[in-house]
Amino acid sequence: MIQLIRGFKDILPGEVELWQWIEQCAAGLLEDFGFSQIRIPIMEKTELFARSIGEDTDIVEKEMYTFADRKGQLLTLRPEATASIVRAYIQHKLYATDPVRRLYTIGPMFRRERPQKGRYRQFYQIDAEIFGVAEPYVDAELIVILATLCDRLGVSDITAKVNSLGCPECRPAFRQALTAFLDRVAGDLCGDCLRRRRRNPLRVLDCKVPGCRQAVAGAPSLADSLCDDCRRHFDTVCDLLAGRGIAFQADKNLVRGLDYYTRTAFELQTGALGAQSAVAGGGRYDGLVKALGGPQVPAIGFAIGFDRLAEIVARVRKPPLAGPKVFIAALGTRARDLAFQWHLDLALAGITSAMEHGQKSLKSQMKRADRLDAAFVLIVGDSELESGRLILRNMETKEQEEIELDRVTQSLVRKLK
Repeated sequence: MIQLIRGFKDILPGEVELWQWIEQCAAGLLEDFGFSQIRIPIMEKTELFARSIGEDTDIVEKEMYTFADRKGQLLTLRPEATASIVRAYIQHKLYATDPVRRLYTIGPMFRRERPQKGRYRQFYQIDAEIFGVAEPYVDAELIVILATLCDRLGVSDITAKVNSLGCPECRPAFRQALTAFLDRVAGDLCGDCLRRRRRNPLRVLDCKVPGCRQAVAGAPSLADSLCDDCRRHFDTVCDLLAGRGIAFQADKNLVRGLDYYTRTAFELQTGALGAQSAVAGGGRYDGLVKALGGPQVPAIGFAIGFDRLAEIVARVRKPPLAGPKVFIAALGTRARDLAFQWHLDLALAGITSAMEHGQKSLKSQMKRADRLDAAFVLIVGDSELESGRLILRNMETKEQEEIELDRVTQSLVRKLK
């Protein structure tokens, strides 16, 4: 038997309805805030991710699914969505008429990392990006959107963590101080961090190796090196969140795992799975559009880990009912012929229906309707056809009512639509 690739998963009926509901909630909220959906390809030129994410990152060095096509061009399954959205923003000149754009996408990403609970090699993200606004108001707005979505989904115990990563003006001084510190603790760093401490020392702060995390616990804080503009920007974000009543913590140790981030970085964390874990994260990347060949346009965005979010939501609420609204229990050939026409008419009218196509007893059909979680069962047999009145049974309350034979579709549409 051929089985799944390790690190991939099937999303089965019974689970997919919850995913669809989360998607609908997220898309509805984002569109209320003026976002438009964009659908990007799952494969891009490898150069896009190497230039945007950074060649010194774990993603580019170890985790990307990269291969050469028949002409030798290196292609990569997307490990994240931001770079692709920026590429589309530039390629299609979405900035030409108005540089301010709000875009979102929902879909699979791919990273070859160690599979674990809630973490897969094909994983899903809800990604939102705002282009063309440099002011801190949109930084706070995105965090409010994330907190609102969690609230609507019933995810509690949410804390926003925020930090500033500075800008090209103030980061060099921090880089110098951090490099000097890392030189002093070099003996406690892993091989990857030893290599990166020269080319990109900020990446060392994002290392997940326990020994490295312990070694950099006393590292200098980027917050102490911020220029006046970055300090004002960060303070304004914090003031806006506080004014809105959003629970947040200023966390000097929060850095983003990708090279393109500047100024505001944030995560939403929850204890719903036991240990505190991030369900969403993002930040500002004011230089990425220009770095990828576009104009100088500021930008900011976030990504939600869909798999982990769905796992949390499944603990706090039942998935929406997936069963048909009505199951037609037909007894006899004539009843089944009529039931088939009603089944088609109801489906075309937007009423989910089901029926038994073979010769089954009423008891057997009622059991199947129960297994399918049907809301109602329409019972039709010889006696009902003779009287012209069918029986409609509410499977939750067990109450029954009569439906006229010559008005079956109209009556059910009016009652169940």
